[in-house]
Amino acid sequence: MSIWPKIRVHAAGVKRSMMLCVLGGMFPLHAAQSQTPVVLDRVVAVVNRQAILASEIDEEIRLSVLEPEGSGRNALSPQSALERLISRALIQQQIRRDDLQSAKPTQSEVEARVHDLRRELPECVHQNCASDSGWNAFLTAHQLTPERVSVYFRNRLELLNFIEQRFRSGIHIPQQDVENFYRQTLLPQYHPGEDVPSLEKVAPRIEEILLQQQVNILFDEWLTNLRTQGDVEVLDPSLEEPKSNTETQTAPSAEKGSR
Repeated sequence: MSIWPKIRVHAAGVKRSMMLCVLGGMFPLHAAQSQTPVVLDRVVAVVNRQAILASEIDEEIRLSVLEPEGSGRNALSPQSALERLISRALIQQQIRRDDLQSAKPTQSEVEARVHDLRRELPECVHQNCASDSGWNAFLTAHQLTPERVSVYFRNRLELLNFIEQRFRSGIHIPQQDVENFYRQTLLPQYHPGEDVPSLEKVAPRIEEILLQQQVNILFDEWLTNLRTQGDVEVLDPSLEEPKSNTETQTAPSAEKGSR
């Protein structure tokens, strides 16, 4: 079951005040020639008065390359990216409402997560991200910066810390499940001759991924409740997630490195 809430598209009754565009300023040279504004961005959804922009969807898709299953045929769709952004906004609003300072990761945790990613993510291994030159080339190829990657993991770890505190108590992941994921899911992503991390080294991260799949069952009910009580409007009908996908979609980028 998906942890991402189903989205209701207000195609007919959308408030015109929410159909906003972020407009570029008009240069004096062009002012006399045309009064047509230049659209730099647009609001595609609103979550409890918090706007989600089209540019955020594009960025979410770029950032998905930082996930073990976020490239190639598993590339994130705009619809799934919007679902993530809506869910994340709802959770972050709840964290702020509860003033959960304990959910915030430390700088050392963020740096450790980036360090692990550069050496263990299959896509990074392909491009030798362990070296500064390889890392910089990887970031440039995906239109990312070191600062944006750090913010990405800071936000992810905050959400994961919140989920851990609230939902994971009592959940146990069998060692056999960890070994099966390593052999059947992780190992096939590496090319022959590449330096493959040992099971012992990546077991904590795999356990987090599997634990998150279990947490999804509890989290889904809570998040659906949060969605029902809140006010979510999708202003672009083309971004509605198909029902068949929302029923089977699992929590993306839910893993984190060992502490």
